[in-house]
Amino acid sequence: MTNKISKLEQLKQMTLVVADTGDLEAIKRYQPTDATTNPSLLLQALDIPTYSPLLQQAWQMSRSSDTPVYDAFAALLACQVQQQVPGYVSVEVDARTSFDTSASLQRARQLINLIQEQGGDPQRILIKLAATWEGIRAAQQLEQEGIRCNLTLLFGFDQARACADAGVTLISPFVGRILDWHKAQQPDVDFNGEKDPGVQSVQRIYEYYKTHGYNTIVMGASFRNTGEIEWLAGCDRLTIAPKLLAELEADYGTLVQRLQPSQTPTSKPSPLTEAEFRLGMNQDAMATEKLAQGIRQFITDLETLEGRINQQASAVDH
Repeated sequence: MTNKISKLEQLKQMTLVVADTGDLEAIKRYQPTDATTNPSLLLQALDIPTYSPLLQQAWQMSRSSDTPVYDAFAALLACQVQQQVPGYVSVEVDARTSFDTSASLQRARQLINLIQEQGGDPQRILIKLAATWEGIRAAQQLEQEGIRCNLTLLFGFDQARACADAGVTLISPFVGRILDWHKAQQPDVDFNGEKDPGVQSVQRIYEYYKTHGYNTIVMGASFRNTGEIEWLAGCDRLTIAPKLLAELEADYGTLVQRLQPSQTPTSKPSPLTEAEFRLGMNQDAMATEKLAQGIRQFITDLETLEGRINQQASAVDH
């Protein structure tokens, strides 16, 4: 069946669509409500000529103060992105603090202060932290201070439970990377459609949150294809890369809403203890491996980003 509106427009009627990019032109085109960034996306942004002034400004900020160059660039870009979207912009804390609660708190507060100093709206910023036990504890403290958080690199159900217990604003359960892990383990198994383990993971988290009345927003992330997105239509939010947004925009088929909130929430279970969280993660090989891999990759991209900024900006300066 052909519709008058695209699947992207249909999706926007049932799910809040978020742009998974730091590319301002892509954000202008698809007009998402929110946008998310991370070190990998910021690294890609360095190749966009229009960002050269931001790069130079970030370098100057880092030279004139104790501000890490990554924090400066992330804050400046967040302010630019805020001018294009009406909702939240997610900004990632340095992944090297993923196992240090106090360091995560310090860097998160610094990012918020930088964004405010540059004219951004701190109330429309989501501080992104890896969903480690330490990251979740930092998020709990930040939320109490009025700083909203987005817990990322979330692969396991225990991570989702702990985030809900901590009262974080939003979680980003990864879909595609879960699929990647299972396909590597079982290359001959059919994981298409509703059999996709990443899709099943988000469906389980969504049902758990809605059944128990948690206010934490579920935002599916890291998609490999539009089929994964379609099976999560109705999720609170979905953050989608420009390539997949374009595919949804070009498809005029019928989109079915798959997720519906529970009408009668039940009482919340007891919060997970640290021991229960760590044991649960230990028993979940996929979640443990993908979390570690994700943190390593963000650190690699972060270090590359810092090197590129210093190299390109100092070359211009001279």
